[in-house]
Amino acid sequence: MNGIRGKDIWTLVAQVMILSLIMLSPGFISYISSNGDFGIVKKSLWSSLYWLGPSVGVYLVNYYLFIPLFWFRHRYWQFGVINVVLTFLGNLHLISNNISDLPDTERAGYSSFMISSLLLCLMAIGVALSIRYMMRRQERKQKEVEAELAWLKNQINPHFLFNTLNNISSLAQIDGDETQEAIMQLSDLLRYAMYETNKSKVHIDGEVEFMHNYIELMKLRCNEMTTVSAQFSIHDPHTEVPPLLFISLIENAFKHGMNSNEPATIDIRLTQDGDHLVFNCDNTNNPKPTKDRSGSGIGLENTRRRLDLLYPGRYIWEQTITEENIYHVKIAIQL
Repeated sequence: MNGIRGKDIWTLVAQVMILSLIMLSPGFISYISSNGDFGIVKKSLWSSLYWLGPSVGVYLVNYYLFIPLFWFRHRYWQFGVINVVLTFLGNLHLISNNISDLPDTERAGYSSFMISSLLLCLMAIGVALSIRYMMRRQERKQKEVEAELAWLKNQINPHFLFNTLNNISSLAQIDGDETQEAIMQLSDLLRYAMYETNKSKVHIDGEVEFMHNYIELMKLRCNEMTTVSAQFSIHDPHTEVPPLLFISLIENAFKHGMNSNEPATIDIRLTQDGDHLVFNCDNTNNPKPTKDRSGSGIGLENTRRRLDLLYPGRYIWEQTITEENIYHVKIAIQL
């Protein structure tokens, strides 16, 4: 059936189990209190079905049919009329009984039970509406988060491409053969960025390979004054992580870590320990002139925002400049 997702099925199963527990609880209580007298248990279960059955049916029909079909489409009067009819039909077995045939001692009690059953149906409609609204709000929030994550990831791809093309452009003026090899490396990187990163999560071994290739490509721009090191210690290659999560930090390290006049270092490390992932990036702090700060800070802001959305309360961000003028960034994530 179209539109029925796995989450909807599990929601239905959970609701049926809870409602069944409510319906069967009087019988269970009767079984304990009567020391296993099945006659009393049977009577208690029948009474539970007789009085609670209509409200359970009203709840399920409203939750899965009337609320999506009428209420959420602003057809309120139809929603009201059809629920009046449903409630009447659900309690027909009570309304059709001739109360005048009952003894005076039972007549008042029966009327109270009938009114209680009608009120339970009304309460069931209210509960169904409340739960539907909460779930709808949660679904909308989830869609908004997914849309923002997609937007943030799309901001990363052009930024990474811009920096890489700049590197190849600089290399083309020096060595044509290395330029051709760099273009092939860029092709592999773009293939990964275009086809693998469409997923919300990727295997970490693919992400590590991407970062390694990207670092090798960025190293082509470095001179003999810059020392670059990269270490990746991954215990489970099938661990899933968001794609391109750390690439902006690596870009930032090369952009601000290189120096053509003084010794500079860039040190990148990614370590996995169980369900903890730690990324460290240290580079010599060489702030760019004001005129050369296009895009400065955008990548870091996007990375932090993605972490806020993907791992709320489950990550640590450290960002400092040491006394040795080393710009240090550390991200520790509990997956």
